Amino acid sequence: MSFAGHVAIVTGGTSGIGAETVRRLSREGATVLATGRDGERGSALAHECERVAFLTADLTEEGAPARIVEAARDAYGRLDVLVNNAALDHTGELTAVPMAEAREVFEVNFFASLAMLQQAAAAMRVDGGGAIVNVTSRLASIGVEKMGVYSASKGALLALTRSAALELAPHGVRVNAVAPGMTRTPLYEAWVAAQEDPEATRRSVAEAVPQGVIAEPRDVAAAIVFLASEDASHITGASLPVDGGYTAA
Repeated sequence: MSFAGHVAIVTGGTSGIGAETVRRLSREGATVLATGRDGERGSALAHECERVAFLTADLTEEGAPARIVEAARDAYGRLDVLVNNAALDHTGELTAVPMAEAREVFEVNFFASLAMLQQAAAAMRVDGGGAIVNVTSRLASIGVEKMGVYSASKGALLALTRSAALELAPHGVRVNAVAPGMTRTPLYEAWVAAQEDPEATRRSVAEAVPQGVIAEPRDVAAAIVFLASEDASHITGASLPVDGGYTAA
């Protein structure tokens, strides 16, 4: 895969899957604008990689998605790829989740991604086409206790992916989703460390995956970059699970 001459935006690009996606796109020759709320980590990533710039942004702020897309096109002249990766995790007993929390999850996981998709797709239609990859979750397709609000937000993003793929196909814009399972991100490591028996938790999580291991961020990044590449030029409206067979069981 070669992204030479291509311009990409990666939201939530400061750690975990987002940071690995930025690194992979950079290695493949893309010019990348990464966004996130942690300016220190974002600046460090931009310093680490070639052709990577960082823009501190809260996607839920009014006008932020338009500002990000405009910044990429002003700096680099076009936009070819959007990776909608920014997300907010959430757990809680469904009947006790405050509505304010539920709305916050949807603001980040769905509405911000929708706004980024709208802005990016409008630019790509002018620029001759492009690819959008929405990072959803295994929970967009299965039920897990105490993850109802998070699951619903990711399920909405999956539904949006399919509809957007149909609507944008005549304009040369492909829209796909990558659905990670458990992945060894900093968030995962913090969750494991907080358990009563971290090592037992690691074993039980891995044992629930048919392949016997959980994903690394690079595994998910590879799938994202593939769907954004010309190698996937006839793929749109698809959801690619990266979960070691978990949702196939």
